[in-house]
Amino acid sequence: MLHKQYLYLPALNLQMSAPKNSCDLSLCFLCSNSLPGWQALISANRKNLRFKKGATLFEEGEPVSGMHFVYSGIVKVHRQWGNQKQLILRFAKAGDILGYRGLSNEKKYTVSATAIEPVTVCYVELSFFESMLQINHPLTYQLMQCYANELQYAEKKMSNLVHMNVRARVAETLLALLSQFGKSRDGSIDIQLSRQDIAAFTGTTYETLFRTMQEFIQGKLIRVSGKKIFLLKEKKLAELTLIP
Repeated sequence: MLHKQYLYLPALNLQMSAPKNSCDLSLCFLCSNSLPGWQALISANRKNLRFKKGATLFEEGEPVSGMHFVYSGIVKVHRQWGNQKQLILRFAKAGDILGYRGLSNEKKYTVSATAIEPVTVCYVELSFFESMLQINHPLTYQLMQCYANELQYAEKKMSNLVHMNVRARVAETLLALLSQFGKSRDGSIDIQLSRQDIAAFTGTTYETLFRTMQEFIQGKLIRVSGKKIFLLKEKKLAELTLIP
């Protein structure tokens, strides 16, 4: 069911606009996990927003205004890491929820979210979302699963930072991106990231990432064409990630 009326948020970002098409209520995390009787209420309370590449959906430390549900495009979820450094925690794509880390007593976003390509989201205000959690048990359960999965992922990522060398972490990053986004028609990983973003996701510097990827290219483990990355020897890359 398509909802033809468009609502607008206050101007949180100058690069934000309302999309021409409203989202599919059966796709997003909110709608697909809610009780059937809530679909009309969601349709009446959601706001459809489009962000340009590079636009900020919300910033670390800001008061939580509501939840974002990705309909199309890719968003990087990141936080400050040391002086003038960025650590990318994860990438969100269609069907994912953004902003739930801020559901604490402080009600502040603990991470930032930035569009790495044009993104369309559905947005609901915090008060409405919290009301839904109190009644929609399937939604509450799935949100709990999100927290559990992210905690497990964060623990693994921190362990990798401690125990893996850079070559292993870069291999792990490339395989993780392949697992999440799959391959495009030409065989490359179906997401195009800047080297800086790959470094931030790996937890290393741009210079170290560049040297490591050059080693992988020379070893014929990967092939690179612009921002496209082709994994030529996935098994070998997987072997590099094994911790002794």
